[in-house]
Amino acid sequence: MTSSAHAAHLAHLNVATLRHPLDDPRTAPFVEMLDPVNASADAAPGFVWRLVEEGQADATGLRPAGDDVIVTLSVWESQEALWGFTYRSGHLEAMQRRREWFERHVEAHLVLWWVPVGHLPTVDEALERLADLRAHGPSPRAFTFTSSYTAAEALQYLQAAPPAQAEASN
Repeated sequence: MTSSAHAAHLAHLNVATLRHPLDDPRTAPFVEMLDPVNASADAAPGFVWRLVEEGQADATGLRPAGDDVIVTLSVWESQEALWGFTYRSGHLEAMQRRREWFERHVEAHLVLWWVPVGHLPTVDEALERLADLRAHGPSPRAFTFTSSYTAAEALQYLQAAPPAQAEASN
């Protein structure tokens, strides 16, 4: 890992549109997975932070993207750490069963971007990054696992951006 990678962490937003309310019996298996999957994330190598609703164990009660849309917002030390948790832990079962509980998205539902170490992204910032990805496709500012950029590429991109665009990126 390069020294520039140590100056940045990877932020991650995922939005999911529920097929049924969280208190619907058809969604119960998903709800039952929340605590163990979140505990697994919290203990995962490279985990930094995840959004939780005040006084709650998760963020499922927050609905910043719509009444039937839940969000996952987290920060990781690296893309490898997030990938490991996503595809090599109990989280994988939830992903494999997601069509039982969530609608299929026709546009991007996951976005990644680099943040300075110590920065905790806001929901508004995360939704803006998702909107950027949807509008302009992957870039060092907003990307996906399959079209990723390094922290160094993101820094170079921001330094080359016009001042107004750079300010919007922070």
